[in-house]
Amino acid sequence: MLYLSTRGHPDRKRFCEILLEGLAPDGGLYLPERYPQVDAATLARWRGLPYADLAFEILSLYIDDIPADDLRALCRKTYTAKVFGTTEIVPLRKLEDGVYLEALSNGPTLAFKDMAMQLLGNLFEYELARRGEELNILGATSGDTGSAAEYAMKGKKGIRVFMTSPHGRMSPFQQAQMFSLQEPNIHNIAIEGVFDDCQDIVKAVSNDLAFKRQWRIGTVNSINWARLVAQVVYYFAGYFQATQSNEQKVSFAVPSGNFGNICAGHVARMMGLPVERLVAATNENDVLDEFFRTGTYRVRGSADTFETSSPSMDISKASNFERFVFDLLGRDGERTRRLFGPELAAKGQFSLASEVAEARGRYGFASGKSTHDNRLVTIRDTFERFGTLIDTHTADGVKVAREQMQPGVPMIVLETALPIKFASTIVEALGREPERPAGFEGIEQLPKRVQVMPADVDGIKRYITQHCA
Repeated sequence: MLYLSTRGHPDRKRFCEILLEGLAPDGGLYLPERYPQVDAATLARWRGLPYADLAFEILSLYIDDIPADDLRALCRKTYTAKVFGTTEIVPLRKLEDGVYLEALSNGPTLAFKDMAMQLLGNLFEYELARRGEELNILGATSGDTGSAAEYAMKGKKGIRVFMTSPHGRMSPFQQAQMFSLQEPNIHNIAIEGVFDDCQDIVKAVSNDLAFKRQWRIGTVNSINWARLVAQVVYYFAGYFQATQSNEQKVSFAVPSGNFGNICAGHVARMMGLPVERLVAATNENDVLDEFFRTGTYRVRGSADTFETSSPSMDISKASNFERFVFDLLGRDGERTRRLFGPELAAKGQFSLASEVAEARGRYGFASGKSTHDNRLVTIRDTFERFGTLIDTHTADGVKVAREQMQPGVPMIVLETALPIKFASTIVEALGREPERPAGFEGIEQLPKRVQVMPADVDGIKRYITQHCA
């Protein structure tokens, strides 16, 4: 299996090369040359497999430069009941007629990002040991990626993490999860700006090829293909739990900010998973909903990015969207490069009005938007009617899922995080604090280790250099 850039770079690379690289040399994102096809017989064989073995089966279609026995061992090391709380790893539970919640937040940091990040930490450690190399990870987080990455990488040999986050824009619990870590290989950098400023810094550093190579810079954001392909697994796992046979179809409602989570669903659907619809649920930062409604992709600046009660989705530049657009344009790398390079830089937007019907039809995408008031109503209603407490992002997903349901097609909402991470909104909705899992008592009062810095690429480079020398 070889990988190519969405922007047309001629090089083709193996999985372990792009695992450590992040962005392609031309600034594009890596995708496989083709999506492996899964037939009915394969689906039947996979149905009922333990999650770790299902992960191995799917990942082995994309990873052929790690010996099969080693990859299987890495999957079994990652996906255990001890780490994720249940033998199912991602148990599905019925919420109401036709609507299901897939639990993705039982990992170490109580968010769905653990599902891929725990594997990524083990893959990094394995490959770096095999090469006798070190890696400096530069990441950006709007809330959950950072803690998931840091918990997966803390204490890992040969790895340093430099995680940027928007100063003051995460929940107190999210900040405490990251900033309370004292491991010397973990560096937290609070950027004076919004998440998109953090993401722009990561991309700018990754596009400085000389600096990237000198300091061995890698990424853990969902621009890293390894993280995205790990997320494909739970789409298959959710499907198998929601259906009795492979003739049935399901839809997925996915809280969406950076388009990584739902892009994994797109990959699963392209492989042959029987998915009817992929429903992107946004908050007030509705750049993705606007695209799927109108065909216009219009990024916003910092001043126009709203601070909301589902802060992990306070994103106005959806990095992974480029992967889908590449497929939507028939894998035209040059056109993708023009759209996401010169055109977006010059105009701040582009239009694919003639293609958006295909996005909805051939690729099954739909979308919707949720606001703070919608969140409060959905959290309150879901708790009062079903005794289920959901977080703010999952509430966005449930609200939009209910609007997009189709008769006879199960709708699976991908859970985003546990409610404790957004306690103030839960209190506003229900008048009570959410349950705090064991081990997280008093986390907000722990000593914090964080550096506040302006949104300056050169300043971040200097910081990395000082802490790697």
